[in-house]
Amino acid sequence: MKKILIVDDDIDLIMQYTPVLQQAGYQVTAAYNGQEGFEKFQAEKPDAMIVDLAMEHFDSGFRLCRQVKKTAEGQKIPVIIMTSAAHETGIALSVGTEEEKQWIAADDYLEKPVSAKDLVLYLKEKVFKE
Repeated sequence: MKKILIVDDDIDLIMQYTPVLQQAGYQVTAAYNGQEGFEKFQAEKPDAMIVDLAMEHFDSGFRLCRQVKKTAEGQKIPVIIMTSAAHETGIALSVGTEEEKQWIAADDYLEKPVSAKDLVLYLKEKVFKE
């Protein structure tokens, strides 16, 4: 069973995603800020992480992704930023090039809102290629 760590300060979003992901066969662990996210990453050793960008600080997700990707375990797992930053600021993020991936320190980027069902499809088809 693949383990997903969701790091987002939106408790409602995590409560919406968790049962759908569990029903799809994933084990879900949640954290609600960057520090807790890194602690759970170290303790839980997830197979993938989904990280909000703006949590306790506007760039908490970037900081967490960089912290995770500096570890040997973090380099092996997909880390996906999921945010509404582009919608709110008009600044779109991209992972189209290796330079862009290194800049955001994530393997992919999803623009919120993402339905729980679409997230399951994304994980199955693009992340885990099931």
